[in-house]
Amino acid sequence: MEKHKCGWCVGDELYEAYHDREWGVPVRDDATLFEFLILETFQAGLSWITILRKRENFRKAFDHFDYKKIARYNETKIAALLQDTGIIRNKLKVRATVSNAQAFIKIQEEFGSFSNYIWSFVDGKPIKNALKDHKEAPAKTDLSDTLSKDLKGRGFKFVGSTVVYAHMQATGMVNDHEVSCFRYHEV
Repeated sequence: MEKHKCGWCVGDELYEAYHDREWGVPVRDDATLFEFLILETFQAGLSWITILRKRENFRKAFDHFDYKKIARYNETKIAALLQDTGIIRNKLKVRATVSNAQAFIKIQEEFGSFSNYIWSFVDGKPIKNALKDHKEAPAKTDLSDTLSKDLKGRGFKFVGSTVVYAHMQATGMVNDHEVSCFRYHEV
C-alpha cells in the first residue's frame, strides 16, 4: 500500500523524492540553511520544481553553496555565472547571492551561527500546523513578515515574506505537511 503524501508533490518523481526526504525536516546546519535560502531566493517568481531541476547545476556554479567563497566573488565570477545556462541567470539574484553570503557571515558573527539566529524566531522548535489539504497553507504569515523585515534590515535581498515562509517550510521551522501525509508525524 502506497503512503499518502502531500498533494503538491504527487506525480513528479523529483518532487516526491524531495518531499519524502527533505521538505519540512528541521535543519540546523548553517551550510544547508544557506543553500535553501539561496535556492528560495532564486525561486522568487518561478516554480520550485524549476529550481529543483537545476539544483545540482546551482551547487556546481556556486561552489557547493560555500558562503565564505561566495562572499568573496568578484566581477569576473559574477560575469561567468551570468553566462551559465545551467542556472537562473538573473543578474539581480546572482548579485544578491553574493551580498546575502556577506550578510549571512555577519549574522554568524553576531549570533554564533545562522541557525541560532533563524531558529530564535520560533523559540527553537518547529511550528506544527494541522493542514488537511496543502492548499490551506498560507503563502506568508505575520512571523514570516517579521523575519523578512529583520533579514532585509541586515542587508539580505530577495527575502520577501513569501520567500521566507517557503524557507521556513523547507527547513522545518514550520511543519506544513498535510496531517494525513506519512511525513507529518515523522518530521
